[in-house]
Amino acid sequence: MTLAIAALTGCGSSDRTSPFPEATTEGGTSQPPSTNSDAGPLFTGGDGSVPPSNQGCAEEAKFSKIGRLDCRSAALATPNSMAVDRSGSAWVNYSDGTLFKVSTKDATCQSTPFQAGQSNFVKFGMAFSSNSAGSNDETLFVAGLSDLLAGGRAGLGKIDLTTMKLTFVGDYTGALRGQGAELTGTGDAKLYGFYTTDPATLARIDKTNGQTSENRSLTGVRTGDAWAFSFWGGDFWYYTAQAGQESRVTRQKASSDNTIAVVMPAVGGFRIVGAGVSTCAPTAPPR
Repeated sequence: MTLAIAALTGCGSSDRTSPFPEATTEGGTSQPPSTNSDAGPLFTGGDGSVPPSNQGCAEEAKFSKIGRLDCRSAALATPNSMAVDRSGSAWVNYSDGTLFKVSTKDATCQSTPFQAGQSNFVKFGMAFSSNSAGSNDETLFVAGLSDLLAGGRAGLGKIDLTTMKLTFVGDYTGALRGQGAELTGTGDAKLYGFYTTDPATLARIDKTNGQTSENRSLTGVRTGDAWAFSFWGGDFWYYTAQAGQESRVTRQKASSDNTIAVVMPAVGGFRIVGAGVSTCAPTAPPR
């Protein structure tokens, strides 16, 4: 099947309030994803204009369609998750635990010396979060995923991209302890997890110890077997796919009334397995 990595880098603003259409009613028929490749396309999104607060964001951190992702990992390894940094580079974790740096100009891959399995993290969700509100400095956080075949552990970690060392930060708390998650970070130094409970859960994560708070049950949202997560314009975006189906996109209007609605019942013949948003993304709806 075709696997998709969707990158919402969001270093821009426009008269649109989001990178997706307005909410539609649920319904619509999901078609099975195509089966012509397992490499998957790489996408970014945006309009190219940079608000004053986001000067210093590279051209690559703006929205555009890129191309096909074809990193050379183990024979059967597939893309698992992605994060996008402020310079516009995508960082992609594969199912065998490897980590690649990917150009958002042409989707070419660069291997890294990152050693898979550090702190028993193999497959993981990932996101950058600014070190302080409005700072250009950021940290790559990872959420470990437990897998019957690959092994691994749950919990929060972080990767130093200079040394390529992964450090375990801590376990989630309460009902979210041991749960798998995808991550998204913000330019105002926050970190959130999209957890594989049923229904799914959104929670804020303490970057110093992994403790979770502000838990919100996402009625009607189920992660399925392919899920991803991003933050843009003050809202959360959930990408989910059930077995044998293509992805849908759900929006939570955290910037206003917190309503949850499907904005794309089907994305068009592929499954989104990773979504990244740079810390250049607006933290409130563009005006």
